[in-house]
Amino acid sequence: MSLSRHLPGSRRAAAVASGLVAPPATTSQAHPPLSLSNSNSNSNPNSNPSTSITHPFVQSRHLTSQSNRNQDLFKHLTPQNTCKMSTMPAQHGHSEACCNIPPVVAKGYNAKGTYEEIGGYKSYVTGPKEATKGIIEIFDIFGYFPQTLQGADILATSDHSQQYKVFIPDWFKGEPCPIEWFPPDTPEKQKNLGAFFQKNPPPSVAAKVPDYVKAVQEKHPEIKSWAIIGFCWGGKVVSLVTSNPDTVFKAGVECHPAMVDPADAEKIKVPLALLASKDESPEDVKKFEANLKGPKHVETFGDQIHGWMAARSDLENERVKSEYVRGYETVLKFLSKHV
Repeated sequence: MSLSRHLPGSRRAAAVASGLVAPPATTSQAHPPLSLSNSNSNSNPNSNPSTSITHPFVQSRHLTSQSNRNQDLFKHLTPQNTCKMSTMPAQHGHSEACCNIPPVVAKGYNAKGTYEEIGGYKSYVTGPKEATKGIIEIFDIFGYFPQTLQGADILATSDHSQQYKVFIPDWFKGEPCPIEWFPPDTPEKQKNLGAFFQKNPPPSVAAKVPDYVKAVQEKHPEIKSWAIIGFCWGGKVVSLVTSNPDTVFKAGVECHPAMVDPADAEKIKVPLALLASKDESPEDVKKFEANLKGPKHVETFGDQIHGWMAARSDLENERVKSEYVRGYETVLKFLSKHV
């Protein structure tokens, strides 16, 4: 019997959206509100004429079988009574004056960047041409959403001391998870979501990142140092990439990451920040933090849902908007010290 049937509605929704479990066989209950805006009025940024490539399901310690994933997920998503905030807010010398984030646009955002073909992938590219530092961004399963693109634009230019060129490759080849499949309340949606997660496991994407970075470097040789940031599903990709001893990245950031595994942290040597939501397991986040050996910043945004810094962010809610801004400020302060 699928574990997802026994999880509370908001946590089951977060689990399904992250690809941690197959969609439940029963109709999903209520979940946190989603923004349904997909693109600006001029174009659909998720569209791509390329044919979707089916990747084999790459196994890992948490992806070996549905039974094992369900057992692990139960541990990760057991409801918690409290959400502990950061235990180390002042240990990294963050400058409070580093960031000047422009007013966030709640609806109808017009992205500042452009799309380029890099390494065989359509890529959203934003940031000044004179930037010498770059960020590879791994989006969530919903692809090029306005909330995600606005976040990339914020990262590119909001630190007055150092600006970045940000690259968001379309790993889904124009076929992200449609927001209309969520919640998975019909057999067809359940089937579609299950197939999507089978086709796009984080290890398969993590294996492609080094070659993508090489392609970016060939096109933008002015960029000399790199960071990587991932959201939800993309957070797991960051763990896998930065745990490689030969990683090119000087720092990594995971925002409301899926599949938080303390064992991954043991192999991560570069500076890493993890910004958790109320939906990640506090126990696993705490263990992950304890296992990180290098400089780190781990913080839980205790009243925010899994996805508040990316596609699922309801920026028309003032509290969500303020924490969205604070999240990006935290990322920029961390990167200003380590990249």
